[in-house]
Amino acid sequence: MILHSQDLEHADKLGGKAKALAQLGQADFNIPFWFVVADFTESDCEEILNRSSALGSDLFAVRSSAAAEDGAQHSFAGQFDSYLNVPRSQLIEKIKRVQQSSKSAHIESYQSSQSIENVTPPSVLIQCMLEPDVSGVAFSADPVAGNLDHTVISSVWGTGSALVSGEVDADCWTLDADSSTVKEVIAHKKFQHSPCPTSLEGVQMVETAPEKIEVPSLTKTQRREVQQLVRHCAEHFDSPQDIEWAYQDGSLYLLQSRPITTLKHGYRNSDPLTVWDNSNIAESYSGHTSIMTFSFAERAYENVYREFCRMLSVPEKRVIASDPVFKNMLGHIHGHVYYNLNSWYHVLALLPGFSLNRSFMEQMMGVKEPMPDEIVETIIEKTRVSKMADGCALVGTFFGLIKNHRGLKKQMDGFYQRLNQALSLQASELENMDGKQLAQHYRDLEDQLLQRWDAPLINDFFAMIHYGTLRSLCEKWLGDGSLQNTLLLDTGDIISAEPPTRIKEMASIAAKDASLSASLADPDLSCEVKLAHLMQNAELAEAYQSYLEKFGDRCLEELKLESPTVVDDPVSLLSGIGGMAQRIRNGKVPQNPQPFQTPEIQLSGIKSVIFKWVLNNAKSRVRDRENLRFERTRLFGRVRKIVVLLAQQLVDAGWIDDPQEVFLLTISEVIGVYESTQDPAALRALIIERKAQAASFTTPPDRFETRGEVTQHTPLIAAQSAVSSDSSDLSGTGACPGIVRGFVRVVHDPRSATLKEGEILVAQQTDPGWVVLFPAASGLLVERGSLLSHSAIVARELQLPCIVSIPAVTRTLKTGDYVEMNGSTGTIQLIDHVI
Repeated sequence: MILHSQDLEHADKLGGKAKALAQLGQADFNIPFWFVVADFTESDCEEILNRSSALGSDLFAVRSSAAAEDGAQHSFAGQFDSYLNVPRSQLIEKIKRVQQSSKSAHIESYQSSQSIENVTPPSVLIQCMLEPDVSGVAFSADPVAGNLDHTVISSVWGTGSALVSGEVDADCWTLDADSSTVKEVIAHKKFQHSPCPTSLEGVQMVETAPEKIEVPSLTKTQRREVQQLVRHCAEHFDSPQDIEWAYQDGSLYLLQSRPITTLKHGYRNSDPLTVWDNSNIAESYSGHTSIMTFSFAERAYENVYREFCRMLSVPEKRVIASDPVFKNMLGHIHGHVYYNLNSWYHVLALLPGFSLNRSFMEQMMGVKEPMPDEIVETIIEKTRVSKMADGCALVGTFFGLIKNHRGLKKQMDGFYQRLNQALSLQASELENMDGKQLAQHYRDLEDQLLQRWDAPLINDFFAMIHYGTLRSLCEKWLGDGSLQNTLLLDTGDIISAEPPTRIKEMASIAAKDASLSASLADPDLSCEVKLAHLMQNAELAEAYQSYLEKFGDRCLEELKLESPTVVDDPVSLLSGIGGMAQRIRNGKVPQNPQPFQTPEIQLSGIKSVIFKWVLNNAKSRVRDRENLRFERTRLFGRVRKIVVLLAQQLVDAGWIDDPQEVFLLTISEVIGVYESTQDPAALRALIIERKAQAASFTTPPDRFETRGEVTQHTPLIAAQSAVSSDSSDLSGTGACPGIVRGFVRVVHDPRSATLKEGEILVAQQTDPGWVVLFPAASGLLVERGSLLSHSAIVARELQLPCIVSIPAVTRTLKTGDYVEMNGSTGTIQLIDHVI
């Protein structure tokens, strides 16, 4: 069957490529003449030759036009055979070859990779061949960055086949909406394709004229014309397009137009900008985090920060107006958790002193880059009220701050009492509950704790204020901002420093028994064997059980509900005890920190009074911040227990197949089964869908921007930052003073890591589960984190020299490197030879 360029009655026979050309031809786009051969038979040969003669050309392009080709989902780009500069005498042969290419191995591979069931032989597009001066491709939107306002153009001299095949480098431009040049790359174009009807491909490689090699292949006017052409194609189809085009004798021709199949979700420069950052939250939720954990954390953050504003007397009208902000404090992007910095800054803007508090918050969260002015101005505009209303709100919030500061001790006592009461149920009692009772217990925890998380919130806020003020005073009055960390070494009574101490004590007990210490340190022995050996030592067994009773909910990535606790998987703890016991037996007894000597502060009068008041409050707030984080661990441990028990009940009821599948569901979906708000029969479909989504997840950068609505396909605009790869010039933020020289051990998974005595531990981030490695370390280098992160606080309590927020340190340093680190200045120096 022969179909002409106006024959849309048989659109299903035209195939994707030809159908698009037919539609564009009716809209008067400048397209070389063409016709289509569908369902080819030998009886079509005469009509094909007659039709080609009528086109007025001696040479033709013979290309596929399959039904599935150049569609919105699949492009089949370059999959079928195509031929250029085909003489009329070879048309029939080339048509047959194009159709036969549908059975090739690479087509089958493409089908499999794209989950396409059947590919029928394609229709064949016969088009008059041009002899272009310059040709190329253009995208109406940036296919990589996703910017819908940008046009990307690539061009080469001669026939565009050299560009498509990748045989030559092309000139490339990215143009903005007003045709201004955003980016330009002019290639060294030494070769180009020219017509060669006698070759298999129909083209040959020839040298470019010397005067054309380095000059742009398109003028500014031509670039604008190509941009207009691809935009008109996009407007015609109402979707971003990828086109092939060519200039011949000054005329611009459209050769092909197809959807940009890789662009699932684009953005425009006018879309609202959002900044995502994991500088601080990666300490709690590093790497992939389940939707179950995120759904619980998201709800917790929403409740907690809404109540925080109310506690500080932010007017209820402004709290209600900011409801969408509280619901979006966090983001779950490609399975990773991020702070939505827009929301955090918005919440801070509801309080007085935004400019000052903003810098303090950035210090506390470890945010390295300032927010774009575009966002800050929008937030200020949204939160702006009349001067009188602002003044009243300021007074109310100010008195709210004073009230909460004075009453913090009472609030904390009440919080601890409420927490202990809410968590008073024993594990055995939970295990005897049915699903409805467990769901109700979860709701009780929400009511009693998540919606009344007052003391930790207020304490966190004042920790930020006093910590930032102390640093500022150290810089202004003492001339040394780093002195702040030295002064905070003696905060005292930090519960997170207790596990390393207990591990040392248990190691000392185990070291008395050569067989026991060797067993615990042996990486080849199972956890069950190690535990059985440990339990034979009454003294160690008692110390071990005491440790589990208090710190049993502490584990690696302890705020992830999917993480096994140290009770479920004690291998890291047992290995840590065994490794230290072996070192003790070998005479390498861990040294206790020297008693802290408070530096003398040379201030007098009112400055001395103010400085001491700020210092004492900073110590108290930082100490309480870390201790209250331990209480958060207890709450998460209880929720984890509820989820695990409900998962088993769902398996027993036949609604899911594996208890681990519960972490592919949200907390509301699981609780909803027992509150009659969720159809349990729908759980399997949700699990299948989320497994498929997870398979396509990538690893986003630590900080990035998005514009518009965020979906799985939203382009992530990476923040531009220059990270030195020179390991002799590393630096970060000094978190605990001390100068140490030692060998580096880079650890990605502490479960299987063992530190030699005196090694410097290097990690991307740490959480409380890493403390089993701290006793053996002489220093700590952390890629992420801030001065108020867990690693920094515990390091100061243990007097372990520490530097945090070191860009790319886990990629720059390698195990066995010898370095000198300065915990005061934050500098790290690679030393080539050990002296």
